[in-house]
Amino acid sequence: MSSSDSLGDRIREARTAKKLTLRKFAGLLDKSPSYVSDIENDRRIPSESVLREACDIVSLDFDQMMGLAGRFGGGTERRLRKTPSLGTLLRKLADLPPDEMEAVIGSTLQRLEKAPRPRTKR
Repeated sequence: MSSSDSLGDRIREARTAKKLTLRKFAGLLDKSPSYVSDIENDRRIPSESVLREACDIVSLDFDQMMGLAGRFGGGTERRLRKTPSLGTLLRKLADLPPDEMEAVIGSTLQRLEKAPRPRTKR
């Protein structure tokens, strides 16, 4: 898999690796085969809930697929609106050279994965 693979390419590759036909996969998602075909051919971006279910079925990382879909997700979008500095951080990251941006993102994600998470009320 190359870094230039699209969301649809990744989903199709994972589906076929799991030996799922398009019809079977669509059935598991409770969607039509034509809808899933549109996703795999990058003619449609699935909703967050459909993407999460598809990722669960074919064992893809949901966060990476959300990124390929160009989506943040509802909770993150609300946080962006309430925290302007978060938007500033994203713009500054986007201005870095690609290799430097990937290095900063990688090291930040590693630190966040190791950090204890406070419990939040939902």
